[in-house]
Amino acid sequence: MTNNPTTQSKRPSLYAYQVRETGNGSTFWNRIGACWENKAGGFTIQLDCVPLDGRIVCQPPKAEDKQT
Repeated sequence: MTNNPTTQSKRPSLYAYQVRETGNGSTFWNRIGACWENKAGGFTIQLDCVPLDGRIVCQPPKAEDKQT
């Protein structure tokens, strides 16, 4: 991510993924950013790219992501 000090101090609450459907009915998930809960109860979202197709899904980090 970037060198933003407000987001570097905490691990992300959620990760943002671009989800695309493939021709054979499966899906492809590509991590494109992260989300942090802010003081007002909302979320600050930092995207490293913006998808032109598919959808954006925010999911909690997996156990292996929380350890790094």
